[in-house]
Parts: sequence; structure tokens; C-alpha cells
Amino acid sequence: MAVPGQKPKPHIQAVREGSFRPDRNSEGARFAPLDPVEPDWSELLPGDSAEDVRGKAADVWARTIPALVVAAGLTDSQRETAIEYCVTVARLWQAERELSRTGLVVETERGNVKSPWVTIAHQYRSHFRSLVGELGLSPASATRITPPEFSGGDDGDIFD
Repeated sequence: MAVPGQKPKPHIQAVREGSFRPDRNSEGARFAPLDPVEPDWSELLPGDSAEDVRGKAADVWARTIPALVVAAGLTDSQRETAIEYCVTVARLWQAERELSRTGLVVETERGNVKSPWVTIAHQYRSHFRSLVGELGLSPASATRITPPEFSGGDDGDIFD
């Protein structure tokens, strides 16, 4: 059941703003710092018709998830959200491709109607926006993400 009221601020945001109160704010969950493991896309998205979606999901993973590990401290415990993001982007891409091929309106036995791909694209786009906010991938949400602290070398390079 949902808790009434505003969504609580993350611990670090309350500390940064000087509004942290132990009786109102908690430090939240801490996850083991393990990098997320890329799933077997053929197991997750089986079938010959999903080959394009698997390729796009793998591409999104390769471009996005390593950056989120460094920038936001994404861990293996949060892997399912990352997988959901990759699948959502791939499915949205699939829907947009089908819309380009078939058009916004399709002819049926009852006349011209809105393509079902319009609805599919709309639903995936809505889910995409919520995941982008969760993962800090939009310019606005990126300002709310606090990078993890690294114990780099003497030169401060985090990739030592």
C-alpha cells in the first residue's frame, strides 16, 4: 500500500540541503558494490522474431550500463531495473520501426483504424520516461544523482 504524502528525499539530498533529521530521514539501502552482469539476451528474449530486439537491448546495455556504474554507482542488486531499461528501449525502437513501415493508420475489414503499434509505442515511451528518471539518464534527473566515491590512485584517476 502506498504511503501518503510526498516521496521522501534521498538521504544524500537531505544532507546536502541541510534538512537531514534522523527522526525523519533514513540512510536507505546500501548495496554491495558489484557491477551488474549482462543477461543472456537470447534466454530473456527467445525466438527468431526477437533477434533485432536482442541486438538493440545488448547495444543499449553496452552503451549505458557501464556509464551508470561509474556515474551513479549502479550495482548488481539493481540489475533488473537496468535490464528493464534496455528491453524498454529495444521494444520502443521496434515499435517505432514498425510504425515507419506500416504507418499510423492501418486498413482493417472495418475500415481505417489507428495502428496497434501507436499504442505499444505510447506505453513503452511512458515506461521509458519513468525508467530514465529512476536511473538519472535525463538532464534534469542527472542532477539528482550523487556519484559514488572512488578510492582512486594518487593522481585521482578513478580508472586505476
